[in-house]
Amino acid sequence: MENHSTLISRAKESALSGKILDKRDVMALLEIDPNSDACKELGQAARYVAAKVCNNKAYLWAAIGIDYRACPMNCDYCSLGESWGLVRNESELTEDEVIQMAEKYVHEGVKWIVLRTTQFYSFEKLMDLARKIKSVVAGNYQLVANAGEFNESTANKLVDAGFEYIYHTVRLREGINTKFDPEERKKTLKAIQRSSLNLVSLIEPIGVEHSNEEIADSFFNAIKYGAVVTGAMARVPVKGTPLGELPGLSNQRLAQIIAVSRLAAGVHAPDICVHPASELAIAWGANVAVVESGSIPRDTCCSSKEVWNGFDPETAQKWFHAGGYEAISNED
Repeated sequence: MENHSTLISRAKESALSGKILDKRDVMALLEIDPNSDACKELGQAARYVAAKVCNNKAYLWAAIGIDYRACPMNCDYCSLGESWGLVRNESELTEDEVIQMAEKYVHEGVKWIVLRTTQFYSFEKLMDLARKIKSVVAGNYQLVANAGEFNESTANKLVDAGFEYIYHTVRLREGINTKFDPEERKKTLKAIQRSSLNLVSLIEPIGVEHSNEEIADSFFNAIKYGAVVTGAMARVPVKGTPLGELPGLSNQRLAQIIAVSRLAAGVHAPDICVHPASELAIAWGANVAVVESGSIPRDTCCSSKEVWNGFDPETAQKWFHAGGYEAISNED
């Protein structure tokens, strides 16, 4: 059996030569004990590749949850599921509130402003909001949509409205822990692929319940549909949801998955995102972190203009600098 050092070295060379790692090697890297010296070696290799692939440039992504609303899709890990009864007072951010939040984030150096909605939010409203933001918020930022399912025609309309990126993925155990048909999610991914939208697609929401093969398959699905940003998002245990009592991932395990994503994707997805962020994941190859406000599906709090979990742009910039990255501002 190939030893860990040889495997890691081979994965590093694969990434630097422009290849995508094969599934067998991805799974072997995921099988390394996240608390071992071998995993530290894995993280160091991933950080080396990050320096070459993303030129040590790091970026912030700010997600604004537009509507705080109970959702009939009832995903087993989401606080907004209608059946869990956690959403008691529905609300929606006003246009002016979203614009003020976007302006603040842009001023704080955020590159990607994500407008996140619940599944059945009106695309027309979302596009109107995007046009307004683009018309009044100055700066070198890009708008990202994170919304429900759509076809190629809507994808093109999103581009016309000012969106340049889209977040979409087939979640882990889609159709098992969710009511979504994985094939419908894939249809949306195909529509994105045929448009000029740039795809952001993370392996998510990862919990202790997921196998290495599930994680690997999710990664390859993102690559299949042309994701330019990938990475990993942990499932955050929300009490009162069906998966709320299952423990979350350790920082070491999430950072390991980030490192493997970095080595597996190489130049094909040059930006690797971690959420929730940690200094370890950044040290092990993540160059994108997420600040959240508004409606948060990972918490039982109501919609808030404050950042979630106290993780703000200033903290993110400190962690990027500590990890040896140049945190890019909107003036760059």
